[in-house]
Amino acid sequence: MPDLPAPSDSLLNALAEAALLIDLAQDRIAAANSRARRLLDLPPQDGLAFSPLVGATLPQFIVLVDEIAHRGEAWSRDIILSTVHATPLRCEIRGRLIEDNPSFLLLTILDLEEMERHDRMAEAAELHRSGLLEWRRAQGFFSELERQNQLILNAAGEGIYGVNADGKTTFLNRAAQEMLGWTAEDLLGHDIHSVIHHHHLNGEVYPSHDCPIYQSFRFEQVARIEDEVFWRKDGKPIRVEYVSTPIYDQKVLAGAVVIFRDITERKENERKLREAMEEVAALRDRLEQENAYLQEAITSERAHHDIIGHSPAIRQLLTKIGLVAPTDATVLITGEAGTGKALVATAIHSDSPRRRRPLIHFKCGAVTADATEAELFGQMRGAFPGALRDKPGKLELAHGGTLFLDDVSELPLEQQGRLLHALQAGEVTRLGDTRTRQIDIRVIAATTKNLEHEVAAGRMREDLWLFLNVFPITCTPLRDRRDDIPELAAHLLDIACKRMNRPRTVITERMMDRLCAYPWPGNVRELKNVIERAAILSTSGKLMVELGTDTPARPSSTQMIRTEAEIQQAIRDNILACLRETKGKVAGPDGAAALLGIQPTTLYSRIRKFRISDREFS
Repeated sequence: MPDLPAPSDSLLNALAEAALLIDLAQDRIAAANSRARRLLDLPPQDGLAFSPLVGATLPQFIVLVDEIAHRGEAWSRDIILSTVHATPLRCEIRGRLIEDNPSFLLLTILDLEEMERHDRMAEAAELHRSGLLEWRRAQGFFSELERQNQLILNAAGEGIYGVNADGKTTFLNRAAQEMLGWTAEDLLGHDIHSVIHHHHLNGEVYPSHDCPIYQSFRFEQVARIEDEVFWRKDGKPIRVEYVSTPIYDQKVLAGAVVIFRDITERKENERKLREAMEEVAALRDRLEQENAYLQEAITSERAHHDIIGHSPAIRQLLTKIGLVAPTDATVLITGEAGTGKALVATAIHSDSPRRRRPLIHFKCGAVTADATEAELFGQMRGAFPGALRDKPGKLELAHGGTLFLDDVSELPLEQQGRLLHALQAGEVTRLGDTRTRQIDIRVIAATTKNLEHEVAAGRMREDLWLFLNVFPITCTPLRDRRDDIPELAAHLLDIACKRMNRPRTVITERMMDRLCAYPWPGNVRELKNVIERAAILSTSGKLMVELGTDTPARPSSTQMIRTEAEIQQAIRDNILACLRETKGKVAGPDGAAALLGIQPTTLYSRIRKFRISDREFS
């Protein structure tokens, strides 16, 4: 340990200010006088580490030491020095390096609070020495001002008070007392800044020398402030706007008059309005997104949401829908493609308490694995290349409503865990954002696969499957409920004819038997497509259906027999349909002959044979 420099404790004690001798190499207090020990609560023994006393302002202290090394001495009020018990002090530090041993630094500490007390005592002494005459004259001036204007002051709705050149309250009207909760006896003759204007709203100290009211008469300027805080007697803040105007007594500055207004309610209303506008903007954006989504979702395939049929399977399905719809239970719908899983999800949502909010349909296999995350959870502008705007995901759009996860088995495995967490926690975070958004959604999932097998194969998280499989519903394939085919076919034919503006055709008994005998591997979706195609091609008033070559699931009691006239009429109608499609063009790669798979000469011959005129297909 290096030897201490020449000054000893006795020399330090001779100094009027608090003084420390700091060993910079060892970061310790080598010596301290009694004033420093009292100020910093130092223990009797030396050797205490110094850097903890400056805490977070250690970098400023290092800068000060560099300045001392360069200039020989320096001072600073930016360093917050604390006692050993971590009580911060307002002080000014002056330092000088010991010439014989520059690793030792002599610090003197000026207690600024003590200096301010001395200044106030000096001011009081000066006021006392100047005599009471001037004070009484000033008091008389303000008293006369108040007396002459008492009626006006008390009738005013704004708070009004006066301060003299020393910042002491000289008068305040009734409105000021009511707004502040302080009486005239509480404030008259006292420093009003320290009573009602001592801190900012955020808790920071408000020094009087920064106060516009004091500056208004010290610099003889009118100060207009639109948003500050006065503190009531009960400790509560009020938001105020005020005007501080200097006043003069025979051309001599006497103080200032402050007129203030309580704007707490106005500011609160402005805050509520601002929050309401932000909420409206957020809702508008969300509704625009929902509207865009719903416009995309309203297609001809979903033009009708009723579940048609009276078979035992349909009755059981409707019973399950009626049981689960009023609840918020998660539903897992399974079944082959085309069996109406989306219709079941729509029926559940339509009968639920969430029916006023949207049913958001997300087809898990319709987007790429990279786009799935943004589609589900949303994105912030700049979150990834191509993210040009903020966009809510399907989870946010479904808030308050229902999320329909179609083909849930196609969801990428890496997104399944995040989806499960969002659904269980009831919150979602957009890509590129740190703020979570609360969500309240009901989940309906659908799949054509056996999810238990998908879990065993490692393509589906077991915890997600268990979360979804609360209330399972199975959609029966059409071949297992053939009793519903006549009603379904008639219903789909009505929709097709209306949409395509075609005349209503009749499904004959023989044709209905053929429809019922067909196995329908594509289920209701295939039936719908077949009916629509037949509605286009049938022009004789009877529905002419073209089915695949699959072997019927059961023999028909009546064979499909046509007369020669019916066959010839069907050929003629088919030729007309092709000519309408090609706008009368016969030859060429896009002509009617190519569509029919025959030579143009053969088609010209048949047109002449059936006496088809131009106006029939123009």
